[in-house]
Amino acid sequence: MTEYATTSRGDRVAYDLRGSGPAVVFVTGAGPDRADDPITAETAQRVADAGLTAVTFDRLGRGESPAEGRLDLDRELAAVASMIEVAGGSAVLVGHSSGCSVSLRAAEAGLPVTGLALWEAPLGDPAPTTQAWADEIERLLDADDHENAMRHYMKDMPPEWLAGMESSPAWPMIARTVAAYRADAQSLAWAQHALEDGTLDVTVPVLAMYGVETFPEMPVAAASIVAAVPKGTEKEMPGAMHSWEPEPMAAELAEFARGCAG
Repeated sequence: MTEYATTSRGDRVAYDLRGSGPAVVFVTGAGPDRADDPITAETAQRVADAGLTAVTFDRLGRGESPAEGRLDLDRELAAVASMIEVAGGSAVLVGHSSGCSVSLRAAEAGLPVTGLALWEAPLGDPAPTTQAWADEIERLLDADDHENAMRHYMKDMPPEWLAGMESSPAWPMIARTVAAYRADAQSLAWAQHALEDGTLDVTVPVLAMYGVETFPEMPVAAASIVAAVPKGTEKEMPGAMHSWEPEPMAAELAEFARGCAG
C-alpha cells in the first residue's frame, strides 16, 4: 500500500516500504515510476525477504509524487533524504542510470548514506560536453518546449527508444514528463565534473555494477567511479539492456548492505 512523506521542501513523496533490517533505498533514473518498474519492485521484495528494509519511491514529478515548478537537484535530494528517514535514518542508496549521479550527490552532500550500489551510471562524455547538454535541457524546459527537451535528453540513447515514444498517441503527454528530468541532467553534469577534476568526495563503500550485455561505456564509467573513491568495487552482474536480473541483484544488495551496516 502506498504511503506518503513530506520533504523539507514541502513536496509529497509516494513510497512503498518493505521488510525490516539494514536499509536500502532505490533511486531510479529518468523515466520510471513504481507502477511501470516491475523489476525494481521485485528486487525490493526479494531484498526485504532476505531480512532488509527496502524503500521504493516515485521521484518528484512522477507517478504518485506530483510536483510543480522547477524540479531541480536540491528538491530531489530533499526527497531522497525523506526516504532515508522513512527507511530508519540511514541507508544504502541503490542508484539506477542517472539515479547513480543523484545518489553520488546525496552521499557527498552529507545525507546519512551508508553505501552506494550503482547500476550503469551513464557517465563518460567530457565534462564540458555533458554540461552543455544539461544546460540545453534546462533552456528548453524553461521555455516549456517539452518535446524538444525530451528529444535532447535522449539524443545519445538507442534511437528506437525515442522513436517508440514519438509514435505513441500519448507522445505530447509523455514529453511533458521531461520536466522531472532536470535533476537528472544537473546531477550527471555535476558527477562528470567531479570525476574529471578529482573533487568527488564520497567516502562510503561504493559498488559500481553493470550487466553482462551492456553498452560499452558502462564498464568504463564504473571503473572511473571506483578509481575516484577510496572504497570502491566494480562488478559485472547478470543483466541486459541497462537493466538487472532481480534475483542475483537482490542477493548482491543484501550482502553489500549488511557489510555497510557493519
